[in-house]
Amino acid sequence: MEEERRAWDEVSLLIPHTEYLMNGVHIGTQQRTRYMERFIYQVRPDGLYLLDIRKIDERIRIAARFLARFSPGEMLAVSAREYGQKPVSMFGKATGANVIVGRFIPGTLTNPMSEHYIEPSVVVLTDPMSDHQALREASSLGIPVVALCDTNNSISNVDLVIPANNKGRKSLATIYWLLARETLRERLKRNGNGEEFIFEYKIEDFEAVI
Repeated sequence: MEEERRAWDEVSLLIPHTEYLMNGVHIGTQQRTRYMERFIYQVRPDGLYLLDIRKIDERIRIAARFLARFSPGEMLAVSAREYGQKPVSMFGKATGANVIVGRFIPGTLTNPMSEHYIEPSVVVLTDPMSDHQALREASSLGIPVVALCDTNNSISNVDLVIPANNKGRKSLATIYWLLARETLRERLKRNGNGEEFIFEYKIEDFEAVI
């Protein structure tokens, strides 16, 4: 039965189970919030909480279907985290989304007089904690927020959670690569013109350079 379940998982996941594991997408922190408990699979002997890979995979699919509803220029992806900046930039390059990496200037979403002002219809955050300014501004305007959330994150004001290791270099590359690929795939489905789906990037293209 266990072998059958694993075989089913391999077929149904966006990438092989082992690839998720190798890239540490499931490895959380030694803290957990009550908000993230439902996404946790188990705790390791060293105290690290592990996220459920099937739930990660499921949420990437859901997020991609949601993001595909928006035109490229309506999307904004944000990352203050160093290891998230290259993946976010590549996500923007692949999907056409606007990106803000590094410091998020206060008023970017709320002050029309600011030179940095933009009006996205949806915001994607790498970490609600480090991207708190973008989260605060988006939620104050009612802009839906999709966020990568680790085991220690609060999900307050996050509309769609993607459970994931949002600190690791390989993990962030994997998540944003998958999210870009699946968003484009869903966008193509919505267009319904029968065009063959081709995604030219590899996970390594999204990976931050040390």
